[in-house]
This record gives sequence, structure tokens and C-alpha cells, in this order.
Amino acid sequence: MADITRIFDFPYHQLATYNLDKAFTTKYNGVWESISTQEFINRANAISRGLLRLGIKPNDKIAIISSTNRTEWNILDIGVLQTGAQNVPIYPTISSEDYEYILNHSEALYCFVSDKEVLQKLNAIKKNTTLKNVYTFDDIDGENHWTDILNLGEDKSNQNEVELRKQEIKPNDLATLIYTSGTTGKPKGVMLSHNNLVSNVLDSEKRVPFHYGKSKALSFLPICHVFERMILYLYIKCGVEIYFAESIEKMSENLKEIKPTVMTAVPRLYEKVFDSIMAKGSDLKGIKKMMFYWAVDLGLKYEPYGKNGWWYSFQLGIARKLIFSKWREGLGGNLELMVSGSAALQARLTRVFAAARLPIMEGYGLTETSPVISVNDMRNGGFRIGTVGKIIDNLDVKIAQDGEILVKGPNIMLGYYKDPVKTAEVMTGDYFHTGDIGEIDSDGFLKITDRKKEMFKTSGGKYVAPALLENEFKQSRFIDQIMVIGEGEKMPAALIQINFPFVKEWAKRHKIIFKSNDAIINSTELHERIQAEIDVANKNFGNWEQIKKFEITPDVWSINAGHLTPTMKLKRKAIKEKYASLIEKIYRP
Repeated sequence: MADITRIFDFPYHQLATYNLDKAFTTKYNGVWESISTQEFINRANAISRGLLRLGIKPNDKIAIISSTNRTEWNILDIGVLQTGAQNVPIYPTISSEDYEYILNHSEALYCFVSDKEVLQKLNAIKKNTTLKNVYTFDDIDGENHWTDILNLGEDKSNQNEVELRKQEIKPNDLATLIYTSGTTGKPKGVMLSHNNLVSNVLDSEKRVPFHYGKSKALSFLPICHVFERMILYLYIKCGVEIYFAESIEKMSENLKEIKPTVMTAVPRLYEKVFDSIMAKGSDLKGIKKMMFYWAVDLGLKYEPYGKNGWWYSFQLGIARKLIFSKWREGLGGNLELMVSGSAALQARLTRVFAAARLPIMEGYGLTETSPVISVNDMRNGGFRIGTVGKIIDNLDVKIAQDGEILVKGPNIMLGYYKDPVKTAEVMTGDYFHTGDIGEIDSDGFLKITDRKKEMFKTSGGKYVAPALLENEFKQSRFIDQIMVIGEGEKMPAALIQINFPFVKEWAKRHKIIFKSNDAIINSTELHERIQAEIDVANKNFGNWEQIKKFEITPDVWSINAGHLTPTMKLKRKAIKEKYASLIEKIYRP
């Protein structure tokens, strides 16, 4: 097999090396359907031939908007890239107006959508775009189906033209435009080349332990996010069978059906898994409940590589056999590795899951870095709690005078599409400015301390790093989301979205009756309880950065309601605007 230099080289490498019977598997109408490596390549080639017959030229743009991960997405991706055109993935959860902006900015000619809901949003703005046609993955009456392109490419007489196109594509050619889900302003189109993503796959591979040709992965993070997309290319490279979860809601069921060995997620999901486990533990009675909380407490003290000594290891062995084994069963029974990215992972989750033999390897990166910059690896002492691991090979990372992390390497984007000014703002020579503040310890582990743009000064001139505080406060089971505020004010404060299911369970245990959500958020007992949680967490911070006041918001923060980006980051400006009256109540009562 020739060197892998372009994204579409990965499937051919898999065919030559592993030739899987179940390369990709998706559930349709309640039945799991698999395709082999060879079928995957055959269909990708048919898409390429069909697109050529549609008149697709190199550097044309083709958009994909899918509510779920599915085999069709990947076939289409390779089919598009082989023609020299570029794939433009779009988050399904953004607004119709953002659909319109991205489609027009990228000048997409065709768009593939997953289902009726996405199609409805697209149809609302389609007339304002340059789209020639729209195709659907689901069967929808009266709509063009993606198999129309497959059928158009059924005749293999122009396969030679596909091969010629592939030969013309160079490693540094543009492969995809990924529009950031930015917390402010219009999305920026990150230009990633074949080499950006290929180099990141090959350099990240050394940090991820797979059983080559035998591992199974469950995929559910949106492929439109560069993290999951790069991971899927990594799976293809390493001969990992890929199964697509039906939805976040069905993830637990899918884990038990598939029994994967690896999965990736964002911290928010691991928090929900932990909360679900804790909720089940609180329902136990007597000795079982006592043993459960004993095991959890033990897990929260976990340190890797036997640092806690033989007595701790002895107890942990018992906890793993009696309690943690059931956690593993609940997640399919075969999970050996979970990877976390996109946001900071709470240290307590890293500890307790590692104690349960469900290690979460936290990594770090950005869309602009394709994405991985660093990642933890349990092997060879490469795992350190509270860090995002060691920097991967072939990257040069340095810390600027103001603490910002700067990165140089083959994974750095080509720039922002049609925006040389914004590109220049984030580049100093070959170094990309991440916007994150961090430090590298003496052993080479990278630690992220905050977002540069999110740090603020109080009226007393003291700097506050909100993300650092938020991650600490979110360890409370009472707090689902929290945003620290206080720029230009005399003190930091917080807006809190409570964990409604847990609070209701807590109230029931303490015989507190709430007749409505309004009654919950206005409850004196709840405010006092959350204040106690904040008092404990505040001890970890200097007096100037401690949370002095807080307000509970009435609703659940979500992507659809505009509180969060599609990658579950806080939209700080939008949250401040939504709760302006609560902020006034805090600072000007």
C-alpha cells in the first residue's frame, strides 16, 4: 500500500490491510445493516462517478447536514473528495439563517440532508442560496434521494476520469470547509487540507491503543465536528469496525447491543453518564448502598500507576469486582477506552472512571488544528489527571508571554475561507494562536487554565478565569450548568442552571414539596443548599475570584434555545442577554 497522503487513501489502506466485513454499521428501521470495506469503496466510487456526470468540478462545494451519524455520510464524504470537490459539513442544530449564511459563503452547489426536520429548515431559505439541488438520506415523498447519485454512477465507464481526478489531488489541497460554531458573530470557514487531517490521524494514532482489525467503536458525536470526523478516519486507518448510535437518548441501549471497545464523547455526556449511575446508586438500600458510595469515594481518590499504595490498590480490587464491574456492564461490558475532547473534563470524572477500569483519555485541540494537539495515553506513564496529556509528534507548542498556547505543525489550517484578515489575526508566522491559556509541566504534560478571551477583570483590577471556576463548581450534583460573570463589577457572581432531576430527587428525600419549577428555583432551602456547595468550592480560589452571589435561571440551557453552541460550549454573550434582569438583580438589587 502506498503512503497515505490524502483522506480518500484511508479506505484503500483498510481494504489492503484488514478488508473488514463490517466496516460501517447503521440501524435502519430497527435493524443493524453493515457494509464491508469493499462495498464502502464501491459506493464511494459510484458517488464520484455520479457527481462527475452532474458536472462537479475540482473545488466545487457540496454541503451535508445530518441529524445523526450514518454510513451514507462517510460514503458521500469519500465520493466527494475523490472528485477534487470539497465537503462542507453543517451542524443540523443551527438556525436556518446560519444554514443560509454557510451555504452562500461556501457557494455550495448541492446539499445532502438526513431527514424531514433538516429539510424543512433548509427549504425555508433554499431560494436565497445558489443550490442547484437537494438530496435526502431518508426516503421522503417528492424529494430527490441520495441513491439518485449512486444510480447515476452505476455505469463504470467514467471510472477512469475518477482515477485521473484522484491523481491530480495533492496532499496540501483543500479538503473541507468546517464552519466553527463560534460563541459570537458569524461562523468562520476553517479550511483544512488533506494533509492537515491525514497528518493528525497518523500522529494521533500512536496515542490510541487499538486491537488493529478487531476493535469496535460506537460513534455518536456529530461527524460535522472535526473531532469525530478525524476519529472516524483514524478508525478506518486502524481497521476498527464503526457503529453509529441511533441517538444520544438510545446510546445506553446501543452500547449494550454493540458492546464497543472504544467511544468518543464530550465532557457533558460523561457527566450525564456519571449522574445516571449516581441516581441508580441513590436508589439502593442498606449494605448495597453503603458499598456503592464506598466504591465511589474510593474512585474519587484514584491516582494512576499505583501511587496510592498497596492498601488502596487492594480495596480498589474489591470495589472493581463488586461495584465497578456493574458500571462496565451498563456500558456494554467491553469498553477499554473512552476519549474526551471539546471542553475541560472534571478531574473527579477522570478519577472515578479510571478507577472503574473505564479510562477517559482527555485530549485537546481546535477545529483550526485538525484537531488534536495533545492527548493522554494510559501507556508508558502518559496519563496525568488534570492535564490534556502530552503533545503529539511533529508539533511545536510554545507558551507565549501572556500564557497563550501557540502551535506550529502540519495540522494547522490553511486559513479562514475568504477572510485573510481574520486569518492574519490568529497567526504569527507559522504559529497559530489558540486563544487558550495554558502551561506545560516539567514532564511535558499540557494543562489548560482558561480561554484568553473569556478572562475578565473586576472593577478592582483583578483577573478572573471563569472556565476554571465553572469546572470546579460543576462538580456539584446540584449544578448542571454555570456561567461566572463580573467583568467590570466589584465581584464575581454566577448564573446557575440547576440539575432539575437531581434537585427533585433531593427534595423528595428531604420531604420538600415543590409544586412547580418556579417553586424550585425560588426555594429558600435550595438556595441555602447551593450556597453550601459554592462555599466549599470557593475555598479553592483566592478571595478576589470567589463567587459572592448567584441567581438560578428558570429554564434548561440548550443548543436549541441558544444558550449553548453545537459543541456544548457556553454562548456567554447570549446568556448574559437572556438573563440581563437576573444580572441586574445581583449587582444592582
